Amino acid sequence: MSSPALFGISVTISFILWGTIAWNYIWPALKERPSAEALKFILLLHGFRFIGLAFVLPGVVSADLPAAFARSAAYGDLTAAILALLALAALGTRTGTVLTWAFNTFGTADLLFAFYQGNRTSLAKTPGLLGSAYFIVIVLVPLLLTTHGMAFRILLRTRALMLSSHKVRTA
Repeated sequence: MSSPALFGISVTISFILWGTIAWNYIWPALKERPSAEALKFILLLHGFRFIGLAFVLPGVVSADLPAAFARSAAYGDLTAAILALLALAALGTRTGTVLTWAFNTFGTADLLFAFYQGNRTSLAKTPGLLGSAYFIVIVLVPLLLTTHGMAFRILLRTRALMLSSHKVRTA
């Protein structure tokens, strides 16, 4: 089987597994909690996105890994981790809500852009370029995108609650 097919199968199975885990275990544990408490779990998890710096560490990835992908993925992940930790520090405040929206929007866009860049540079055809960082792409990225989806759901739920309580106060 070709490398792109194996890569695609790996990413697809990972999305299916993380989606199943999220649906059956993570979301039921989070959905009844107050928004700030539910978001705390997701923000802590994304605080580990500094791991993306592995894409620019010699010896972890091939020296031939395209710099356009490596730098963008590494520093995008680092930025997302910092935003997640800032949002975590301000959680429960208006600033925390703004930072959480910023983190979640940027973090999602960063991961989607990394998929685009990886496809554009044909990483699936030469997965050896990723070295051990291959597992970041096939295991962690699907988890991170899944939890970004949950964070958007929590944020939208919170916004809907705020809007409905504002309407009640003004009526």
